Amino acid sequence: MGQKSRRKPTPVQSSVPVEIPDAEHELVMERAAAIDLAKASGKVCVRLPGKSGRRFSRVWDVPARTGAITELAAQLVELGIEKVTVESTSDYWRIWYYLLEDTGLDVQLVNARDVKNVPGRPKTDKLDAVWLAKLTEKGLLRPSFVPPAPIRVLRDYTRLREDLTRERSRYWQRLEKLLEDAAIKVSAVASTLDTLSTRDMVEALIAGERDPRRLADLARGRMKTKRSELITALIRKQGDLGARKLDAR
Repeated sequence: MGQKSRRKPTPVQSSVPVEIPDAEHELVMERAAAIDLAKASGKVCVRLPGKSGRRFSRVWDVPARTGAITELAAQLVELGIEKVTVESTSDYWRIWYYLLEDTGLDVQLVNARDVKNVPGRPKTDKLDAVWLAKLTEKGLLRPSFVPPAPIRVLRDYTRLREDLTRERSRYWQRLEKLLEDAAIKVSAVASTLDTLSTRDMVEALIAGERDPRRLADLARGRMKTKRSELITALIRKQGDLGARKLDAR
């Protein structure tokens, strides 16, 4: 049997080398800053170009106080800082973010866990601040969303209103329980304690009035038609703990 002929391998043509820039050395901004936060202070690092062409870091501590942070903001503006990174540690970041933002600095909030958990990297506050600053100057951080100042103000007012509404409801519930403990069943006659009639009666009770007829005479509007029911409901039980609680008010 004849041997099969083998094909000769086609020689690989050499290609022209292509230069690929090293992304680690691409700077998005020349002047950047980062702040590693603790409860009482922040470790600040600024990254700046040096005279010899090499970049350097400047690191120092700043107390978490309005005056100190305002002074820091002025320093960063004077240095021409283009971007400031603040890590989102607990609620500590708020005073830093808001005060720096007020001076016109470009501030971004980042989740520290996204950038710090790198295997083999030493863990100190100073190195954390330098690390954040280096990532900032290279544009490698993903900022968290922080609503604009007007939206934050609106949100704060909305939350405050919700808190006050809940507290108001709890207040009326406590008052109803107190009246029930004193065997005063005014809530069984009135649809709610939050009316002018029931408010007047409760204020009179607090002032010391105990005569159910006089209390019923405080009814207004349609509540006047329920005077007899109110008199019965406003007769309190004497000598029990609920009555003593009411007297204490």
